[in-house]
Amino acid sequence: MHRNFKMAQVFRGTFIHSTPQTALQVLEDALLGVDSAGKIAFIGKGENVLELSQKFGFNPSEVIKLAQHEFFMPGLIDTHIHASQYSYAGTALDMPLLKWLNTYTFPVESHFKDLEFARKVYTQVVKRTLRNGTTTACYFATIHTDASLLLGQIANDFGQRALVGKVCMDRNDSVEHYRETLQESVDETHRFIKELLNKKYPLVKPVVTPRFAPSCTEALLKQLGTIAKNNNLHIQSHISENIDELELVKNLFPDSETYTDVYHKFNLLTDKTIMAHGCHLSDKELTVFRETGTSLSHYARNVLNHKVKLGLGTDVAGGYSSSILDAVRRALDASKVLTIQNPEYQTLTFEEVFRLATLGGSQVLSLDDKIGNFEVGKDFDALRVNVAARGGPIDLVQCEAPKILLEKFLNLGDDRNIVEVFVAGRKVVPCADQTVE
Repeated sequence: MHRNFKMAQVFRGTFIHSTPQTALQVLEDALLGVDSAGKIAFIGKGENVLELSQKFGFNPSEVIKLAQHEFFMPGLIDTHIHASQYSYAGTALDMPLLKWLNTYTFPVESHFKDLEFARKVYTQVVKRTLRNGTTTACYFATIHTDASLLLGQIANDFGQRALVGKVCMDRNDSVEHYRETLQESVDETHRFIKELLNKKYPLVKPVVTPRFAPSCTEALLKQLGTIAKNNNLHIQSHISENIDELELVKNLFPDSETYTDVYHKFNLLTDKTIMAHGCHLSDKELTVFRETGTSLSHYARNVLNHKVKLGLGTDVAGGYSSSILDAVRRALDASKVLTIQNPEYQTLTFEEVFRLATLGGSQVLSLDDKIGNFEVGKDFDALRVNVAARGGPIDLVQCEAPKILLEKFLNLGDDRNIVEVFVAGRKVVPCADQTVE
């Protein structure tokens, strides 16, 4: 590899990541080279800098050295976020799911037919999530094709890796002007996929997006399963978020044994499918998830016990924060509450949740051959973290080991501690403010 690409950057310092075997691996005084294609060309020991510089053709004096309280970690991966709901994030948290959708979500999402409104919201959410360290996001947009294409353009222009979904819904009796006909949904999904792929954005791809089973007819679900299969695309949706939703699904799909069966019947559960929530999935349903390779955006240990791929999501705006760091904290808190309720429940450790936020997320999105940790040949998606950043939220009393610094960052840190963000070797934070045409 080093013969084909020139070294663009070489860093020396502490690198913290996960492997499939180890939730947390600390590489102290390591040397990592990023080639001109944005890929990790080598990882070695700092003491071997001269040998490595001769082998890979870089000047030792140009190596970028991390400070005492700094480390690199893989970029955070948000496996479930509604970009179109960002304008009311932090509010409207006072209702259960179905009432919340009808009262807040559908009326707001209907405004995205206005491209200027869409541009403003989508620009803000991409910039904010990047500053929060989200190098990869799996986005729900709305039913509006042109606005959804605009989200893809904005993610590309700011350098974020993204899966973008034009929402499909041909059933919505509560806000009638916010739905499509079956034919409109199918035709516009085809157009969205074709036009987004024709852009040839290197890091932005389409994802087939039935909103959730209650907003789709069986005919639409069947068509979307076929579209995803014929184009070898990712699929995203929601499942088993609350009890009222489960009852609604039973009434709408009486021939299906379970909620999972609805999707499975129409070929929507694949090794490139991401389902959000799954709070009430049975063991039998989780077995189907494992057998089909379907992933969950969630945080519960029982999902891991079933060997189902698992990652974290912010779920904006049902989730109030656009930072995966907050998702990490909520996952840890929820795990502790479950242990209080059932002492036999095994609490998630911060190391395990760190893996969910990075490598786990890459596995959920079937991108773990490209991102998720620091391995030679993978893209350099990374955060440069300074736990002692001036004006930041963390106070250090004494010199701490890297593992302690990571734990403090995960529990106390925010964007002030994220000094730089890299996606595929390109520094995207800080960056000059861009105007998206």
